[in-house]
Order: sequence, then structure tokens, then C-alpha cells
Amino acid sequence: MKFFSKISLFFRQAFQFGQPARLFLLATIIDGTIYSAWSLFFNFFILARGYDQSFLGVVNAAPSFAALVLGIPLGLLSDRMGRRRAMLLGLAIYSLGALGQLLAPDRGLLLLASLAAGAGNTLYYLSQAPFMMKASTPQNRAMLFSLNFGLITLAGALGSILAGSLPPVLATALQVAEKHVSVYQTILFGAVAIGSLSLVPIFLIREPAEHQPGDSAPQPEKQFILKVLLRPVVLKLFIPNVLIGLGAAILIPYQNIFFDGRFGTSAGMLGFLFSISAVLTGVGSVIGPLLEELFGGKIRTVVITQAGSLFFLLLMGFSPYFSLAVVGFLVRAMLMNMASPLYTAFSMEQIEPHDQGAVNSLLNISWTAGWAVGPMISGVVQERWGFTPLFIATAGLYGLAILLSWWFFVRRPAVRVGPGEQA
Repeated sequence: MKFFSKISLFFRQAFQFGQPARLFLLATIIDGTIYSAWSLFFNFFILARGYDQSFLGVVNAAPSFAALVLGIPLGLLSDRMGRRRAMLLGLAIYSLGALGQLLAPDRGLLLLASLAAGAGNTLYYLSQAPFMMKASTPQNRAMLFSLNFGLITLAGALGSILAGSLPPVLATALQVAEKHVSVYQTILFGAVAIGSLSLVPIFLIREPAEHQPGDSAPQPEKQFILKVLLRPVVLKLFIPNVLIGLGAAILIPYQNIFFDGRFGTSAGMLGFLFSISAVLTGVGSVIGPLLEELFGGKIRTVVITQAGSLFFLLLMGFSPYFSLAVVGFLVRAMLMNMASPLYTAFSMEQIEPHDQGAVNSLLNISWTAGWAVGPMISGVVQERWGFTPLFIATAGLYGLAILLSWWFFVRRPAVRVGPGEQA
């Protein structure tokens, strides 16, 4: 009975958020809907322009390279600007960069636009977790983090279904083949235009006065970052994230290409599969905080769900049957991504509020370090050896990260760390 009472209380908390959290979630819905359409067709757009998979890997790595180089300065900028203004600036830069990727006439400008999009998305993303910490209470924090992640994926389900149905319609209207570059470009133009509407709810947010920057005494930037990075708890959060990021970067962005090449899956079916995956992932992310009660903590839930995803990752990669590969694809995504908002919330709980922007930027760097090199490696591997080595490598990296998270935080439970303290 206690567990069911917890469920009832948990869902009531979804209706108790203030204006900042509600507007932020609205922006999340818009962003999630459009991102799914972008991720579904951007790879095909680049290949349809005549570029090879190696260059596609470079293009996909460019945003992460920008995040890797600029992560710390952008984290400090977010701390100084305030979360609302930082998110507005990040979204605006990202939208312009995405537009540039669609209009760039050559490789050089395309890469520059990708770098700009990466910088803008980084500023937006790393401002989110500190903002949600301020826009929530300890009682509804897990719910807000999970809703943010879940709504992105649930909205993405709608975006995938709509986008997946567009190629035949646009091909007829434009009188070209379904896989013509103009079809993909038109869909992506629409995604950028609609996605820019997420600026509106962020603009309307009233950031609470007590959460404005400047509450703590400034510290020299180099000394501050070194002090933060060398905290054992930050290093322990950092290392598994690097491994998960690299494992994801070499495989996850190319699942559409994998299904197209292995099973000849149509664009409509891909859109349907990605939409179902988004629904399951969204539902899973909302269930995650409930499992926290069952498994005895956020980080225990992270370890258990991520470990469970490994079997389904290998099922997707090595099953000769389309139906089993689909089961692996869907369940893997749900279990692996269920852990993401819990890991972020757990990480932020270890850090004092005035350090959260900088620490979140470090964690973002730990994730994007893998994405800065992974896609380039993946492109070469795909051309020479196919997807089999990528599935093995991803499973190995995920497994090592899970073991380290268990060793660092489950075997030896974490203690909340404040400035100047060590764990």
C-alpha cells in the first residue's frame, strides 16, 4: 500500500509546478517534437547531398566538438547570465546554426554551421538542470527531471510519426523521388521553423529573484574550475559519463541507417519505430522515479536499468529477424534512457547551487567528449566493417560504465558534497 500511495503522490506533484516549470516543459514539448524529425532525416539529407559516411561522421561530431571546447566557458556564462537568458541565447544560436546546415553550399560552411549549432545547443542544455533545480522542490524534483526527459521523447513520438509520413507526400508535390535531397531539406526546414517557437515560452518565464546569478562570491575562473573538477565526487560522475557518451556516439545516431541497410526499412516504418521508441522511452522516464522507491535510490535505479538494456542492445545488433531486432531497439532505448534524468538529478544533488552550472558543463563535456570523436570513428568502421564491431564496442563501453557507477556510488554510497569538501 505504501508503494501505491507513493505513486498517487508522485503524479499529483505533476500539477503542482509553478509558472517557470510549466513554461519550461512547454518549450520541452516543442523542442522534442522537432528534434525527432531532425534526427530522423538529417543523416539521410547529408548522404543525399552526395557526401560519404566518413564526412557524415565528421558533421555529426562537430557539435560535440564545439561542446567539448566551449563547455566550461558556456557553463560559467550560464551562471553569470541566469538560466532563462542563457536558454534563450542558446536556442537562438542553435536555430541559426541548424538553418545554416541546410543552406551551406560546401563542406567548410556546413561544418561551421554544425559547430555553431553545437555551441547553441550546449548553452541551452547545460542551463536546463540548474534551472530545474531552482524551479522544483526536493519533493517534486525527480518528477520535473523525469517529465522534462519524458516529454521530449513523448513529443518526439508525434514528430517521428508526422515526419515519417511526409516523404511520399512531398515527393509527389515536388515531383521527385522519395529519397531526393529536396524532400529531406523541406522537412528539415519545417523542423527548424517550428522548433524556433520554443523561444516563446522560455521568453515568458519569470525567473525567481532568489535564483538569479550573483548569490555567491566570485572566484577566479581557472582556480574555480580546477577546484570543482578535482573533487572526487565530480570525477566519479565524470568518468562513467565519458564511457556512456562514447558508446552512444558510435552507434545510436546511426540506428536509422542500420535498419535501412540491414532490413531495407522504409522511411515510414522508421518514423513509426522511432515514434514507438519515443513513447516507451517517455513512459519509462516517468516510471523511473517510481522505481527509485522500489530499488532504494536514484543511482541504484540507474545501474539496474542500464544493465538490463545490454541484452536488448545485442539482440538488436545480432538478430537476423526484423521483429526481434525491433524488440531489442525498443526495449533498449526505454531501459537505457530511463536512467538519464535520474543520473542528472542525482548529480545535481551532490553539488551546491552556485556551482551547478559549472559542474553541469563538466558533465556535459564528459558526455560530448565521446561524441566529439565517436561519429568519425563510426563512419570509418561502417564503411569498412559494417555495424557488428560497433554493437560490440558500445556494449563493452556501456558495461564498463555501469560497473564503475556501481563501484563508485552503490558499493560505497555517495555523500552530498559542498564547496571545499571531498567525498
